Amino acid sequence: MSDAFRELLKKVGSGVHTGKDLSREEAADATRMMLLQEATPAQIGAFMIAHRIKRPTSEELAGMLDAYDQLGPKLQPWGMGNGQESSTTPSFSQPVTVFGTPYDGRSRTAPVTPLTALILAAAGVPVLMHGGDCMPTKYGVPLVEIWQGLGVDFSKLRLFQVQQLLETTGLGFIYLPQHFPQAHQLVPYRDQLGKRPPAATLELVWCPYAGNAHIIAGYVHPPTEDRFRHTFEFRGTTNFTLVKGLEGSCDLPRDRTAIIAVSQPDSSSNFERILLHPRDYGFAGSEVPLDSTSQLLAQMRDVLDGKSSDLMLAAIWNGGFYLWRCGICPDLPTGLAKAQALFLGGNAAQKLQEVSDAIASMQLVTSA
Repeated sequence: MSDAFRELLKKVGSGVHTGKDLSREEAADATRMMLLQEATPAQIGAFMIAHRIKRPTSEELAGMLDAYDQLGPKLQPWGMGNGQESSTTPSFSQPVTVFGTPYDGRSRTAPVTPLTALILAAAGVPVLMHGGDCMPTKYGVPLVEIWQGLGVDFSKLRLFQVQQLLETTGLGFIYLPQHFPQAHQLVPYRDQLGKRPPAATLELVWCPYAGNAHIIAGYVHPPTEDRFRHTFEFRGTTNFTLVKGLEGSCDLPRDRTAIIAVSQPDSSSNFERILLHPRDYGFAGSEVPLDSTSQLLAQMRDVLDGKSSDLMLAAIWNGGFYLWRCGICPDLPTGLAKAQALFLGGNAAQKLQEVSDAIASMQLVTSA
């Protein structure tokens, strides 16, 4: 048992009247002790549920992210992944866009995040995603499973290979079981507790990239946006996009107004709220239901083949927005037109094949 952890547990678990928030340093210490298993399982479970009931503050989230920075994987702006020699690949001209989506996946609406990632990468915006396998509490379809169904398996790559893949194709994925086992070993607690712990909130704004990054995070509850913005202030993060997205993801809805907060470092509030009405751009419609993973994959392949569908409209709506937000296009209408052209012209499909071929080549070298 850790006496030091017990003291932190007493602070967050003492109830409404006597409980206290942790400082940034204390939150980092608590997270490190859980990741390193210095705290006992009983202590870890108690801390997770007590912290969830109390709700983590922005300062605590900043401290938790500090611990993730210290112990977790971090891709580099130059080819220095996992002790490998520096590559000749120059730094990216665009910030690396990091998508933060719920690790427990989607269960009601069809995700388009992989299609958005392909569009951005095809347009020259490097994209980094992160997540694990099918996970409590939703047990929805995870991103890594969708990518595998599209012929891209990130799960077996070593960290330096993810670094190389990001540099050469503009697309990468940090896979929790392989690249951050300390965090992965805490996943069973989610099932045992039956509730998402604060780490599920932390993961949405985690950035496993050490260079110039643009953090995009989804959320469900409006107070989360405010909490994230203040967390970014503690951390000095000045390039972010926060989306009240489908099932807490980064996917913009089509059946309602999209509520988005974008960073504005030069303004007094450091952010601007954007309200996008899909009907104003001809993209209003019902969300595509997620009936099965196999059907979703078939629908995604149709989009990559340039076939018209409701999922194609959702993919263009999202791809167009992010092309605009990432600075590729000067306005949203131009972004929407470019996204459509990239799908219909086969550029997104070509990017998928490029990533698949690159991974296959890496696996051949590893097995040789």
